[in-house]
Amino acid sequence: MIKRAKTTQTITLTIDGREVTVPAGTTIWDAAKELGIEIPGLCHDPRLRPVGVCRMCVVDVGERVLAAACVREVADGMTVQTNSEKLERCRRTLTELLLSDYATESLREQKTGDDALLALARDYGIERSAIELPAGDGRPQDLSSPVIDVDHAACILCDRCIRACDEVQHNNVIGRTGKGYGSRVSFDFNVPMGDSTCVACGECAAVCPTGALTDKRLIVPIQPRNELDSVQSVCPYCGVGCAITYHVDRDANAVVFAEGRESPASDSRLCVKGRYGFDYAKHPQRLTVPLIRRDDSYPKGPLSSAVKGERRKKPGGLVDYDEVMPAFREATWEEALDLAANRLKEIKEKDGPSALAGFGSAKCSNEEAYLFQKLVRAVFGTNNVDHCTRLCHASSVAALLETIGSGAVTNVFADVHNADVAVVTGSNTTENHPVAATFIKDAAADGTTLIVIDSRETGIARHAHHFLHIKAGSDVALYNAMMHVLIEEDLVDHDYMRDFTEGFDGLRELVKKYTPEMAQEICGIPADRIREVARVFGRAGSALVFWGMGISQHTTGTDNARCLISLVLLTGNVGRPGTGLHPLRGQNNVQGASDAGLIPMVYPDYQKVASPESQKKFEEAWGVSLDPNPGLTVVEIINGALVGSIKGMYMMGENPFLSDPNGNKVRKALANLEFLCVQDIFLTETAEFADVILPATSFFEKYGTYTNSDRRVQVGQKAIEPPGQARFDWELVCEIATRMGYSMSYKSAEEIFAEFTSLAPSYSGLDYENLKPAGKLWPCPDPATSDGVQLLFGDGFPTESGRGKFVPVDYQPAAELPDDEYPFILNTGRILEHWHTGTMTRRSKALDAIEPEAACQMNPDDLTELGVDPDGYVKLSTRRGTITLRARGTPGVARGNVFVPFHFREASANILTNDVLDPFGKIPEFKFCAVKVEKAGSAA
Repeated sequence: MIKRAKTTQTITLTIDGREVTVPAGTTIWDAAKELGIEIPGLCHDPRLRPVGVCRMCVVDVGERVLAAACVREVADGMTVQTNSEKLERCRRTLTELLLSDYATESLREQKTGDDALLALARDYGIERSAIELPAGDGRPQDLSSPVIDVDHAACILCDRCIRACDEVQHNNVIGRTGKGYGSRVSFDFNVPMGDSTCVACGECAAVCPTGALTDKRLIVPIQPRNELDSVQSVCPYCGVGCAITYHVDRDANAVVFAEGRESPASDSRLCVKGRYGFDYAKHPQRLTVPLIRRDDSYPKGPLSSAVKGERRKKPGGLVDYDEVMPAFREATWEEALDLAANRLKEIKEKDGPSALAGFGSAKCSNEEAYLFQKLVRAVFGTNNVDHCTRLCHASSVAALLETIGSGAVTNVFADVHNADVAVVTGSNTTENHPVAATFIKDAAADGTTLIVIDSRETGIARHAHHFLHIKAGSDVALYNAMMHVLIEEDLVDHDYMRDFTEGFDGLRELVKKYTPEMAQEICGIPADRIREVARVFGRAGSALVFWGMGISQHTTGTDNARCLISLVLLTGNVGRPGTGLHPLRGQNNVQGASDAGLIPMVYPDYQKVASPESQKKFEEAWGVSLDPNPGLTVVEIINGALVGSIKGMYMMGENPFLSDPNGNKVRKALANLEFLCVQDIFLTETAEFADVILPATSFFEKYGTYTNSDRRVQVGQKAIEPPGQARFDWELVCEIATRMGYSMSYKSAEEIFAEFTSLAPSYSGLDYENLKPAGKLWPCPDPATSDGVQLLFGDGFPTESGRGKFVPVDYQPAAELPDDEYPFILNTGRILEHWHTGTMTRRSKALDAIEPEAACQMNPDDLTELGVDPDGYVKLSTRRGTITLRARGTPGVARGNVFVPFHFREASANILTNDVLDPFGKIPEFKFCAVKVEKAGSAA
């Protein structure tokens, strides 16, 4: 496909007597805006394609009829009049016509006070009672959506919602139905919004100028903006890091509603979680006082029926506090902190530093991650510190560090619009990174050839020009075959390889045997299709490769990533616009937490703990001797707890009972710990095993910086006050450190950030002031004038040789293959409405209403063969455990496969998963294990 060309030609015209020069193709509306002239309009929104249907923006260009300014392009020498008696009379008449049949009460005016049609009526002094025009018999409301109210009587058919749905979010849900007076916007085939395929991103309500589409109340009634405080912050969910404005009711101490704001990371777009998933912070289950386990609640073990693996006593998916809280008593801060510090100190003195470990969180800020790893290293005396990056992209980072010397993405996801070809592999982007997916869908609609490769046909595949539905776990075979074709047909960049790579001979030799015919037998893609897609990739002037956890969460995850890196090096697709390597990060701060050193083998900014130079640097900075040996990873720490070598743990915002593989094993390991301190905002499943529980602040209740998948560092600002006695995470880390004999004292998160940046060269020069309002990419050599470095490694790599390294790998099957007893393949992951272990999203009113129950996805033919009714229940069993849940027929899931989301404690996917590790990244095999499927009567 051909990308649209950009023009440099300019046009000079006169608007209201003032001359202006603009690029050719500019509309009169935009040219007037350059002069500060505002033209009224209802159907136009700067982010949407102009259509001119409302005619409110008409201007006089000296022709027989008035021209719609939003669609009429400027012409050289054109004279435009935007304000005259004739124009005002026309606009007034249009306003009266629209008002004559308008809703009696505008939901938008009631809620946010910014109904654009009523604002025009006020400007023109129009009283609705004085309008002498006929009105119809009214049009209905549709209140079926959990998040959006629809009032057809307030709709002026401006089509903003249709364009937002089709062209911004690319969901294609909204259209028009009916004729004449009966015309109205519709959802899918004219079904209620709540029954449609709407993904509840809220983009339609955000652009609607009237009361036709408005947000529902979540915590407190929605109020006009001018009665609320606006707080600029970021989204607390995925790695896209969308910029958000939270509108806050100070009297109620609550976020009232959220809106996207301008940022290179998100372009004012949001998904359902970012727009409607903020109310968890006000959930009644928030922890508000420190808790200590009662003496009669030992020996430790699971407390709730779900964690015990028993039938639930109450419906729903939240921890039953009535079951768990009797095991704990309230305590003062002094008592709880002293007990936690003393017990950790006792274990260190008795069993040595290596008997302690800490799990930090990618939900916490850079400052909190930095201090937590500092606590474990400088105070505990060990490098046994890790977080959920180990369960996310550890294998990707291992491969990137090995091959190009850096674990960072080499380009931002929005630059996909400059790519001739984009590859999305192993990523359900539309559900896991919805706003990043909008940029990819934009590019695919505008000339970028999109190649999607996955073992499931997910939402992003519907936008692909080439979709390869590969067999699960066969990635290496496919990519080796593609490289075979590239080399055989000389579609490689010889100059780039000569100047910037090494190890090509070994790669060429290995992939010789991976003919497309050979790969076809492994991956299930016809040889001709492999050749076709390889040629498309090889002939691209620029190609950008995105991947998700469908690549990384395998025992061969590092090999998978090595192949993708080799593909990019082979074709020279690094360091130029529209090129690069981009593993889409999972959590909102998994990039930042890793940057801050919350991993066992490196200090902040990936400075190796085994390096004498790095060790000396941090010993001098922190004033203590440090362990030169890399620590244990997440699964290794849990294994250590199980066998008794890890005796004490401190967990900040992590819930391994649900997030880690082989949940029954995790349960035994947690119960075996001599001491566990959990610091969180809710009583999680993991907290049931705690000796001390410390109530922390949520994202909305503190300041801090967060680094998204692009390497963009942004400031999250405090929006509301914390509940009860909850305290900042960083303050609690300092309290524990000080009580263990190492003084930690800071006045603010900003002071902590300054210490972190002084030790992390990639963050050098960044501070809270220059990060506002939209953040900066690291590295940022000149924060005063630059947004940071977008394209990395255009002139070489941070390796010893300065070159990128080809690492050839052979295909290896998964660690546990289907057999007669367990004939299906289990795959796990996320769904759109929920996040990680559901601790936040299942306590969000809207998100839980949309997706309240666990359900696996299977091919409809498999369900029919098993005799399972539509939406019936199945029992899934692996060699590690059994769960029962609802099953949904999903044609995009290949026969013989089962997909299970891991957010639901009552049907915990990780009871089933295999904890065998990738030998390089130490990441578990979440994406592949053998499972048995049986028909079940109901949920457990």
